[in-house]
Amino acid sequence: MGENGRVIVDCALYRAGARIERPQDLSEALDAARARGDTFLWLGLYQPTPEELDLVARELKLHPLAVEDAIKAHQRPKLEQYEDSLFCVVKTLLYRKENTQLETGEVALFLGDGFAVTVRHGEANPLHDVRLRMEQQERDVLRHGPASVLYAVCDAIVDTYGEIVAEIEQDLEELEAAVFAPHRKNQAERIYLLKREVLEFRRAAVPLLSPMRQLAEGHVPGVAKGTRPFFRDVNDHLQRVVEAVESFDRLLGDILSANLAQVSVRQNDDLRKISAWVAIIAVPTMVAGIYGMNFEHMPELKLQYGYPLVLLLMLTVCAALYRWFKRSGWL
Repeated sequence: MGENGRVIVDCALYRAGARIERPQDLSEALDAARARGDTFLWLGLYQPTPEELDLVARELKLHPLAVEDAIKAHQRPKLEQYEDSLFCVVKTLLYRKENTQLETGEVALFLGDGFAVTVRHGEANPLHDVRLRMEQQERDVLRHGPASVLYAVCDAIVDTYGEIVAEIEQDLEELEAAVFAPHRKNQAERIYLLKREVLEFRRAAVPLLSPMRQLAEGHVPGVAKGTRPFFRDVNDHLQRVVEAVESFDRLLGDILSANLAQVSVRQNDDLRKISAWVAIIAVPTMVAGIYGMNFEHMPELKLQYGYPLVLLLMLTVCAALYRWFKRSGWL
């Protein structure tokens, strides 16, 4: 199979935790890895077409159902055991703080006898740095074979979840401050958008709990026992993330209720102010209306000081009403 620089991100053989060579032929590399118990092949792919992934699947004898799921890239996080391979799907996330948008991607992993294949979709969580970290700093982990790749990928993705949790916490604090600010605006749209992204976060993190628990407890055949402590660590971090995400969902519901209450209170305040001013203006309007009817026989029309007395009466009543509404909090 020819190498495509766009699709094949990296391909290498690892022996006893150290990178030894970049194979030219997958079949020969796989045979060489299986001939020794301490060697495995790690192939990384980025958004391959069905034809490109099919070539790899035929070489490594991957299960067709798992290959189909890896191509579609719209799967729930899961862990499935096939005849001679393990298939895992993990959601990747990229949080764009400037527009409160959470972009989702996906990493599908195939683990088998002497090989590990990662298939990444989306921009989030590039795996090149994960590979470098394993090669340079965690060679002892790589000694555990293909399962170490699954650990490294899940660990990097869950760490990203933790970073996103911190960013959403900041957004929630800003949102709370905006809702209860003296000169506040209706934050319902912003709350709804963030609540939708938290729901997307929940869909990525919560279903991953079951696969991580199985790996941490050693209930998955073909996964080296030595990797259990590493998966337990990932599982602990994931549980904290899930707890945080679920608390975000509840808190956003409370913030939305508080925002609606603030809007209702603000509307009531505006309505009371309008009512108070209408009552004040009604006094001179009523008096002017009465004396504007132009009847010939009306009392006080012949009084010398009738005009200033009526004006003084209107001003006095309006001032009294204004003072009373001010004391009662309507103005």
